[in-house]
Amino acid sequence: MKLSVNIALVLLALLSCGSRAPKGHAAETVAVASSPQSAEGSVSWDRTVFDFGDVSVADGPLSCSFTLTNTGTEPIAIFEVVSSCGCTDVSWTRSPILPGKTGTVTATYKNEDGAMPFDKSLTVYISGLKRPVVLRLRGVVHEKKKSLSQRFGAGKLGDFGIKERVLRMPPMDCGTLHTESVGVANLGQRPISVSFADVPDGLSLRLEPNPLPPGKEGSLSYTLSAAEGLYGSQSFPFTLLVNGKGYEGLSVESFYRPSFPPMSEKERREAPLPMFNNSTVSLGKVSSGQVLEAVFPCRNQGRQAYRLFKADCESPALRPSPMADVPGSGKGEFRVTLDTQGLPKGENVLRISLIGNAPLRPVINLFVVVEIA
Repeated sequence: MKLSVNIALVLLALLSCGSRAPKGHAAETVAVASSPQSAEGSVSWDRTVFDFGDVSVADGPLSCSFTLTNTGTEPIAIFEVVSSCGCTDVSWTRSPILPGKTGTVTATYKNEDGAMPFDKSLTVYISGLKRPVVLRLRGVVHEKKKSLSQRFGAGKLGDFGIKERVLRMPPMDCGTLHTESVGVANLGQRPISVSFADVPDGLSLRLEPNPLPPGKEGSLSYTLSAAEGLYGSQSFPFTLLVNGKGYEGLSVESFYRPSFPPMSEKERREAPLPMFNNSTVSLGKVSSGQVLEAVFPCRNQGRQAYRLFKADCESPALRPSPMADVPGSGKGEFRVTLDTQGLPKGENVLRISLIGNAPLRPVINLFVVVEIA
């Protein structure tokens, strides 16, 4: 009996500590989402990566903010934000975030490590979400600040300076919207007016400021709306018009994943759950020009049939075969043909991303390994 009382007291103390308000603040009475189903997919971010670009040691500490919006129907709270190192200080909205309202995570990179690139992560734990959200801040620190031509000249289009012509998005769930931005500059002696042509559906672009004054930096924002039913690697080419002159060869790229509605525990248990015997098939050492086949057996541990939406192959040398639906508790297999003609000598590791209707495993990465003699 005495042992039971002691355990109860310890549990009570732990619960009291967990619910105590910070010193100087009244205790919150707003209930926040506590189950994964209540808030899963109910948070959107204005960005998940902040790129400071090229900075100098003399610039001192560098700060940025990430804004999240509660798109669900219940209040949520940011429980904790963990920085990947002591070189980055972080603060965040401590009060519950009501539906439709926003909160912020603010980070300051101390910039005390000298001239070098940096890429730091912030792991954000939010009530009701199964997995934490990872935010990143990055940049390149130089001893002395580089000129605009040094920083943006390598990929310039006329007087329009841009570092990369392929603008990348993080993986996106179908039905969501995401915005990123990249620094640009006017390397000329007169203002630049920018417009866009041949822009695919689902992509929008904006330059700020526009016109861009001579010798000044700006920001090119690009937003993707991930269409339902469009899966895997996506590329959206567009034409950039600088003072009326067109430049091609630019694109925005991302990877689209299927989205799933909130599910009960029962629905999760019954949902498809494909488990492959091996994630890698080695085809050994072969001569260039041979056509080989890799087979990946699997078992569906769920009760509902598993359906493959798309096999996204990173190499055109891979040709996937249609995969039959795998019944609940049944067995199946995925087959892919590899044409080794044109592959470089030595070891080649080629990835296939299987995108299907399994909520717990929407994307499964398989690998084919072959050595070309």
